[in-house]
Amino acid sequence: MIKVLVVDDSLVMRKTISRMLSRDNAIEVVGTAVDGRDALDKIEQLKPDVITMDVEMPVMNGIEALKAIMSKDPIPVIIMSALTREGAEITMEALQLGACDFVTKDFTNVGGSLAAKEAEVVTKIKNVAKNKVRFLLRKLDIKKQPVGMEPGQKVRHEVLAIGASTGGPPALQHILISLPKAFPVPVVISQHMPKIFTQSFSQRLNAVSQLSVKEAEENEPLKAGYVYIAPGNTHMALKKKGREVCVEFVDGAQYIYRPSVDLLMATTAEVYEQRSIGVILTGMGNDGLAGMKEMKAKNGYIIAQDEETCVVYGMPRAVVSANLADAVLPIDKISEEIMRVL
Repeated sequence: MIKVLVVDDSLVMRKTISRMLSRDNAIEVVGTAVDGRDALDKIEQLKPDVITMDVEMPVMNGIEALKAIMSKDPIPVIIMSALTREGAEITMEALQLGACDFVTKDFTNVGGSLAAKEAEVVTKIKNVAKNKVRFLLRKLDIKKQPVGMEPGQKVRHEVLAIGASTGGPPALQHILISLPKAFPVPVVISQHMPKIFTQSFSQRLNAVSQLSVKEAEENEPLKAGYVYIAPGNTHMALKKKGREVCVEFVDGAQYIYRPSVDLLMATTAEVYEQRSIGVILTGMGNDGLAGMKEMKAKNGYIIAQDEETCVVYGMPRAVVSANLADAVLPIDKISEEIMRVL
């Protein structure tokens, strides 16, 4: 049984979230809290496995509570975020501070969306609870030695494509801040995230990275040293136009996850063939597997994040289990490997 503490200053939200979770037989809502201070007291008493945390609360807000939780006794936290620009910015900060994931607070019953939201919340709680041991190891910086293979004949790589989902924002930041200003190739990223959030995420990364990070725009050509993040809920592909490689937004109704990692990796492989480097990071599901198969078929170089440093070892596991990865590495070794094989 997964024990969950629900933290929100709104009585309506506490009841709504608790009701959603209680309908699943594997989850028990062991308590609720009205603010961050109340949450810290309840954690001591109830020993939850996972916490859902509102951000804007009186007495002690979610960010302050999160800092206290991470510094004292790390527990997987899922942020309940307002679907606004301000909410996106605060959520990005929370993810950087150690929150595992977030859920937007668009709880409506229009077109069956409430059922979909309930499924999302339950799935994310189960995933982070299942990976609690790895989460704690990651917070304590316990790492294994990298497992990698020497590449064969030296290839001049011309692009870096990265895919991520749950736990991806801090992992991506870790990689990008470690890359030099004179990075010789463009970087394209597909991170599962709503649109408003990718804009805030891009701005945050641009502020801390030596590279120029931006939300990708339709038809813009790729440039070395720039990082292009697929806009939330938008499928991004790459397409050759004359001598340039450009961003292309496509409908991609066949892809479950938005933005699709599969689509980005497959089109990167189509355009760059063996000159591509693909990186698959933490996330639930197997988005990226089909795209990485395309990249491997073109002899691209593939790096997967290792199990111990993933928040959720779903997407990398799928790639590793299919024997597609040339290197399986902890997050703090991936940028080093990228520089080595360029």
